[in-house]
Amino acid sequence: MENPETLGIEVVCPEGGLAAPCCPHGPTLLFEKGRGGRRFYACSACRDRKDCSFFQWEDEKVSEARLLAREEVNRSKQQEYRNRFEELASVLLREKKFCDDCQMLLLPAEHGAHSAHRTTAVTAAQLRRPSLLLRPLDNKKSNAQYLFTDRSANFLLDSLASLGYTKVLCVGTPRLQELIKLEKSRSMKSLLLDIDLRYAQFYSQNEFCHYNMFNHHFFGGEASSAVLKSFLKEVDEEKVVMVADPPFGGLVKPLANSFSLISQTWKDLQDSEDALTEMPIIWIFPYFFEPRILECLPSLSMLDYQVDYDNHPL
Repeated sequence: MENPETLGIEVVCPEGGLAAPCCPHGPTLLFEKGRGGRRFYACSACRDRKDCSFFQWEDEKVSEARLLAREEVNRSKQQEYRNRFEELASVLLREKKFCDDCQMLLLPAEHGAHSAHRTTAVTAAQLRRPSLLLRPLDNKKSNAQYLFTDRSANFLLDSLASLGYTKVLCVGTPRLQELIKLEKSRSMKSLLLDIDLRYAQFYSQNEFCHYNMFNHHFFGGEASSAVLKSFLKEVDEEKVVMVADPPFGGLVKPLANSFSLISQTWKDLQDSEDALTEMPIIWIFPYFFEPRILECLPSLSMLDYQVDYDNHPL
């Protein structure tokens, strides 16, 4: 399936605040093919039915058994990864291994079960740069990952630091998160929101939230939402900025809606005299989407800067 926006398929907002049915990636989006066409729900994150087969007509009645089956499928593996992170924290470095086949850090008791796989010992430096250890996701119709070069990431961080920002909300920008954690001299804090759950092996729950930016869904529920709110709260001269790097073919309207919700959360946490201020946002996206972005977020303006990616030729 191509980008729905190029096929005359529009994302529409459900009327009356009706809750959308859920797929494994959280609440689905409501689409309409052509003006007045029949509406249907489909996955917010995947543009190919091979990656997420969810499809439901808006007026379709779903049985209780089917709903329960969906809930079972939708259970996140977040807690499993959280437990793994906590257990690995107490394991000696020389006993830690990484399975390249499973893309997983291994506990000592798991080494035998992965003996036929490609495994390697990991260094402290690799644990601090998980984006160099993990294989980038490469499905262009769902979750393709393109990672900033260190040059581009450092330029962004230097620019933000010069503007006085002390907290960076990294939405789909794991490389940015890494460099902030590495360079303590910047005195910056960061929180990574990303749909790639593999990062939960490397970061605490206060550093990473499993998140779908196309529907503002936190797979960790209220606990993860609370982490975001705590991070967005500015105290003692702190200044927050959001840097988002969505997949290139992502739908603009759902992304803008999610970023607006984050901005509103930030605004609600500010003092009353700052209530009219917009949350600072850097949205990295192909330049030809500018008209669509301005339709949704007219307060943004395009900057003449091109970022470079390690795994994508521009």
